[in-house]
Amino acid sequence: MRRVERVEFSGLWDPEPGWLNTASYGLPPRPAWEALQAALSDWRVGATSWEPWDESTTRSRESFARLVGADAADVFVGSTVSAALAPIATALPDGAKVLTDDVEFTSNVFPWKVQEDRGVEVVGVPGEELVAAIRPGIDLVAVSAVQSSTGVVLDLPTVIAASKEIGALVVIDGSQAVGWLPLTVDGIDALVVHTYKWLMSPRGATLGYLSPRLQELCRPSAAGWYAGADVHTSYYGTRMDLAPGARKFDQSPSWFCYVGAAPALELVEQIGVETIQQHNLALANEFRDGLGLPPSNSAIVSTSLAGAQEAFASAGIRAAVRDGKLRASFHLYTTPADVHQALAALKPLQ
Repeated sequence: MRRVERVEFSGLWDPEPGWLNTASYGLPPRPAWEALQAALSDWRVGATSWEPWDESTTRSRESFARLVGADAADVFVGSTVSAALAPIATALPDGAKVLTDDVEFTSNVFPWKVQEDRGVEVVGVPGEELVAAIRPGIDLVAVSAVQSSTGVVLDLPTVIAASKEIGALVVIDGSQAVGWLPLTVDGIDALVVHTYKWLMSPRGATLGYLSPRLQELCRPSAAGWYAGADVHTSYYGTRMDLAPGARKFDQSPSWFCYVGAAPALELVEQIGVETIQQHNLALANEFRDGLGLPPSNSAIVSTSLAGAQEAFASAGIRAAVRDGKLRASFHLYTTPADVHQALAALKPLQ
């Protein structure tokens, strides 16, 4: 797909000024919004069958695969990160040891924790100690590519190298990364991404990569009609013919979520993740500079500035508070004016 210049994509959103909260949810680009409205209109009057909506699931799968350098045959669809990770957690042997960051979002913690009754142990360490903690005895490293609360970007190549040295599986939650941070599945055993943040899709469309190794190890315990080799002959009866590859791990998709997801993911492809990264980091670092903070490699800025939450609320700026700190996040529809408005609101506190 050709790259699109900033002047071409800047008019695809209509945000109210002051939206600095993509780390909570992204705003839909116009093609995604219009596709969703059209599908809802058809649904309201029964104008079509469901198959045209489901074509968006295939488009989403293929677009995601291209974005992360995967084969579409190794990509599955679902609705939540935690449900997508459940088959992997169930496949762990009794007594397995899982390593994670001690501030990891719980969607990548609870699926492992609920296995503790059979001896699975979950160990959390501070992010800066994670690589050193990858040593013999660790069976799986489960961590986010970008941390939700702090915005810290994982040193993924180093984590992969350390994990492979001891034979540990690498399971990455890319929900706060894919869409603005270039990454591929090379060396990763599982990459699961909810698309409603940086991929600007409706909540309910989750996509994931499973390595061929994990596809063999895991049981598709949530298999239903949509995991069949031919979904149209999998509606009834006791005969089961599951799809090859990762599609056997598909959960029946929420159609309208994928109707919105497909054009949003394809737009990210068109613009280019590197272009998005450059735009996001420029604004995030302008904001950091205005607060007297050093530059960073993250589109998420976390600050403990006292009174910041109240100052933002008074100025009409929408951000989030996570782990007691103000969290601001910057994406395609964020403008320099948004940054200046945010800094003006915080200036009396500095």
